[in-house]
Amino acid sequence: MRSTTWTTYHRRADVLRAVIEAADRRRDGVLPRDVPGVPETFADDLDLVAALQLRWHTRLSGAVERSLAAGDLGLEDAVVRAYRESAAQLPGVRRVLDVCVAEPGSERMRRALDKATRKEAAFLAAMAGRASAQDAGAVPAGLALVRKAREQEPAAA
Repeated sequence: MRSTTWTTYHRRADVLRAVIEAADRRRDGVLPRDVPGVPETFADDLDLVAALQLRWHTRLSGAVERSLAAGDLGLEDAVVRAYRESAAQLPGVRRVLDVCVAEPGSERMRRALDKATRKEAAFLAAMAGRASAQDAGAVPAGLALVRKAREQEPAAA
């Protein structure tokens, strides 16, 4: 187990920022393992993908909060707008996550991303007023919102 100090925490944040910049610049869906510091900072691909997933979720949940607070759209449209804005702000990260979901490379990665996808879908459905996060229909409702967001024109970054 790696020891966590403020120095390692900040180093991890710096390397993660560089990974995000590389992913957003490349937009090829390839996990940027070649960024300096990645092998020393992240235990494996799952560790790196989990960090990207957390960054994506943080961006998305903040965008949902802002979009709902604006009050200029209905709940569902506000959530769809927030998803689109987040995808426009982190296009490479979103692409890496999509590729990893489609081709997880390991059972551990598949399980982790399936869990993250289901939690995100339930969150989106709940925020859009389509279901409570615990409802059986929350995941399908949230996935429908993601499809709707992806079918629309890309949001401006």
